[in-house]
Amino acid sequence: MRLWGRKSSINVQKVLWCLAELNLVEGRDFERIDAGLHFGKNRTTEFLKLNPNGLVPTLEDDKFVLWESNTIMRYLTQQYDKAQRFSADLETRQYSEQWLDWQLGSMWPTLRVAFVGLTRTPEDQRNYAVIKKSYQDTNQLLALLDQNLATRTYCAGSQFQICDIAVALCVSRWILLNVHFPEKTGPRLPLKNIDAWMNRVETETKYSVVAEKELNILK
Repeated sequence: MRLWGRKSSINVQKVLWCLAELNLVEGRDFERIDAGLHFGKNRTTEFLKLNPNGLVPTLEDDKFVLWESNTIMRYLTQQYDKAQRFSADLETRQYSEQWLDWQLGSMWPTLRVAFVGLTRTPEDQRNYAVIKKSYQDTNQLLALLDQNLATRTYCAGSQFQICDIAVALCVSRWILLNVHFPEKTGPRLPLKNIDAWMNRVETETKYSVVAEKELNILK
């Protein structure tokens, strides 16, 4: 198995975390190739044959090639979950799908504006009004998640699912942006249920495989 993508990418981190939960170890069970941003390689002819989008992550599993991080996680849990780490009833699985879609379609596109603005855009080109609006809009979206977590241990219910991976990586960036750029983001809502959930994620899963407490993930 081969995974293309740099470790600091949020989408590559999803896959790396999922692989860790499945007890698949880099260097033993799969090879990872740095690609994207300063590593390049993602616009080469070789890579574009695998993924015409030119984006990471891209997974090669023997002759099977797959891209899109949430889809890769779905594949891995169906193919390699020998310990049934992610087994669940139909209702839980569908809730997981719901939060995966929410992360991809609502939460990350909203937060990404602030994320890219503060970490990828030269300072003289930053629109701080747009950045702050992005962050504050994310506050409101996460208030919905906080409400959901008032009655659930994890996003989809009592069990940790791949939706928690996707959402937690966004939440970690939401927290870090405010820690390092508080005057640019404006205040971060105090969402106690999200805080408790993140604590569970950090202590009860293999979050440490991708965790970065400083801005290394933002570079």
